[in-house]
Amino acid sequence: MNSNNFAVIMAGGVGTRFWPISKTSHPKQFLDFLNTGRTLIQQTYARFLKVVPKENIFVVTNESYRDIIKKQLNGIQDSNILGEPTLRNTAPCIAYAMYKIHKLNPDANCVIAPSDHLIMDETEFTRIINLGFDFTEEKEALVTLGIKPSRPDTGYGYIQFFGNINNAICKVKTFTEKPTIEIAKEFLASGEFLWNAGIFIWKTKTIIKELENRLPDIASVFQKGNDIYNTIEEHDFITASYPTCENISIDYGVMEKADNVHVIPSDFGWSDLGTWGSVYEQHHKDENGNTITGKNVKTYETHNCVVHIQDPNKLFVIKGVDNAIIVESDNVVLICNKEREQEIKSIVADMKATYGEKFV
Repeated sequence: MNSNNFAVIMAGGVGTRFWPISKTSHPKQFLDFLNTGRTLIQQTYARFLKVVPKENIFVVTNESYRDIIKKQLNGIQDSNILGEPTLRNTAPCIAYAMYKIHKLNPDANCVIAPSDHLIMDETEFTRIINLGFDFTEEKEALVTLGIKPSRPDTGYGYIQFFGNINNAICKVKTFTEKPTIEIAKEFLASGEFLWNAGIFIWKTKTIIKELENRLPDIASVFQKGNDIYNTIEEHDFITASYPTCENISIDYGVMEKADNVHVIPSDFGWSDLGTWGSVYEQHHKDENGNTITGKNVKTYETHNCVVHIQDPNKLFVIKGVDNAIIVESDNVVLICNKEREQEIKSIVADMKATYGEKFV
């Protein structure tokens, strides 16, 4: 295993669209949504143990989740947990990790991935990551993973590439944020587009050069820490400096503008598990198309529903309901039409404005 290879797991999100199971105090990356016996971040960590040394795996997260991560990722060193004092999207998150790791190892080759994705074929995933490492070791390139689309989905960003989809690594032509269904159908029919998985591979020196070129204000914040990273002063420096960063994604800030971006067409059973609908797709369904999690749940004339019940001491009876999300957690019950699940995020915002932190 190459000691120059590093992995960064981004684990700072709050998983709003999975409310009320996912809450600010304990978001979805720390939950076992699919009843596998491991939380999503535990699965992600285990995958990266196959491609990089344990001491080279770093987690960037909200400072308030540090103790949860230490509990769930047995043996991870405190120095490998990078605490964000506030949410600032993926560009500052990645910049922090890249400058810190570059100070440790100027030859570092990094894979960066979210903590809450599902990957079914881990052997193929490992092969793809190692392919990316080999490519970025030889070339000054930014690599992203693109998933071969199976349907015209409007919930994903799309990557257009040059060349044949069967090529191992292709040059990126354009990025497109979540399209309309009509445009998504055109993308699928063209054969020139992949879903954007939000997984990246590059050398630290390559991405730092791009950050300094494309996002100089953010780069300047972390440049000032070059003599501080991996010392006892790092925490205070980040606490003071991090909130001054612009709130911007790495896709918008760098990837869409850089001219040395490549994509690896990938097919390893990927889902970003971004909504209850994506969980529905992965779960076992009964003869009526329902996916049910919970001890005491009875359904009658109910079809194609997501039912997720946590309280083992209450009986839940559901009759005559179709295409709904029904979720119970602690002091909240959510009932929502499946086709309107994207609105859960705005519901959470309304609940927070109305009740404060009590229910969110």
